[in-house]
Amino acid sequence: MLGNFLIGLREGLEAALVVSILVTYLVRTDRKQYIRFVTYGVASAVIFSAIVGTVLQVIEQSLSAKVEPIFAGTISILAVGFVTWMIFWMKKSARNISGDLRNRFDAAALTGSGIAVITMAFAAVAREGAETAVFFWAAAHANGNELVSLAGLILGLVTAVALGVAFYRSTIKLNLSSFFKVTGVLLTIVAAGVLSYGIHEFQEIGWLPGEDNVVLNLTSQLPEGSAIATVMAGLFNLSAKTTALQAVAWFSYIVVVLALFLSKPSAPTEVAVAPKESTEPAKV
Repeated sequence: MLGNFLIGLREGLEAALVVSILVTYLVRTDRKQYIRFVTYGVASAVIFSAIVGTVLQVIEQSLSAKVEPIFAGTISILAVGFVTWMIFWMKKSARNISGDLRNRFDAAALTGSGIAVITMAFAAVAREGAETAVFFWAAAHANGNELVSLAGLILGLVTAVALGVAFYRSTIKLNLSSFFKVTGVLLTIVAAGVLSYGIHEFQEIGWLPGEDNVVLNLTSQLPEGSAIATVMAGLFNLSAKTTALQAVAWFSYIVVVLALFLSKPSAPTEVAVAPKESTEPAKV
């Protein structure tokens, strides 16, 4: 649950920031007529994200028992790649996200076409949505409890929307660099669990060696189907049995990613968005 809450909160907040920045910019530059096109684009991106998640589930259910581990393992590794890229991209882009969005909107608005604005808003949100759908699917399969994972994702998204509204109304300020740094560290641990799950799937079908080389066996402490096993899987993607290859991959991923992620701290960035009429661009 924790992993999906984090991905919902982080990705949802990115999308909420995009919407807040665009709407505030339109209000401040007296171009409110474009707000409906932004709304259309965002709504389309949400639908697109839901379709991505649904397609993954439909495909998985249609596969045979021999092919399903291949699909699950591949999507898990892909999801880890998405999350890793997202962590580093946001660390680099947090300071400039507002200016980049305003420039992209101005370029779209210059065409005089509502379709261009819709496309721009869709593209700005759809990436976060697709990443959320893929990582949610992988993390839910890794911990084996889709209902708990869905609850965590929804809670994270609802929290992100609430924060987005608060940003827009200027009722709170948030140091984005600190926020994304903390969530980046936590998501690295979650992603390591998903990576371990993907490796386990490949070991099951013989694509990777060492399925029987178990270095951690907690089946007596975490019996399958028990409440404690469900909680540990939902919070930390922790399985009762861990092979040597899984343990090495889990540890190595965390060490390498965190070493790179924490090596160069980003400059602090605050969000303070207020819907006041002005000809000046919004400062984020």
